[in-house]
Amino acid sequence: MKLKSFEQFNCSLAQTLSVIGEHWTLLIIRDAFFGLTRFDQFHKSLGISRNVLTLRLKKLVDEGVLQRSEGPGHPEYRLSEKGAELQPILVAMTQWGEQHMPHADGERIVFTDSQNGKRIRPVSICADDGRVLGPGDLRAQFGPGVGSGESVPRRPVTPAAVSGGLIGSDSSEH
Repeated sequence: MKLKSFEQFNCSLAQTLSVIGEHWTLLIIRDAFFGLTRFDQFHKSLGISRNVLTLRLKKLVDEGVLQRSEGPGHPEYRLSEKGAELQPILVAMTQWGEQHMPHADGERIVFTDSQNGKRIRPVSICADDGRVLGPGDLRAQFGPGVGSGESVPRRPVTPAAVSGGLIGSDSSEH
């Protein structure tokens, strides 16, 4: 069976991927964060076919990630509140890429605080008391929305199952 969509899975990550998981889509969102608003700007930046760009922009508008408005002569696409909430994800992915796939000439992008010009810290997961949580410090638990669908992993990842113990679980289902 060929997978056509992740929407069939009762999984928030899979459903997120169905909206933003395609590589051109993430680059369109990146460009929107960098201030591009018009079709021709996205097209010039990305160099993708007009047809693919049209489809991706339409999906992002339909999903509420971008808002389309009629500008003077041309429509404009701007991040919605929902789209703006993707900022930490894109920053984290960019930082990960800089760390694990560095360019020989140095960093390609550096994120700084717009108020003081200083570099931001790497995106991290923090506990409610502000501690940065590392491998083995995070536990994932199934919530009530999981139900009993077959598409949900029934054996949660445990520290022993992942090198470095990335995500633990105290679920009794094994």
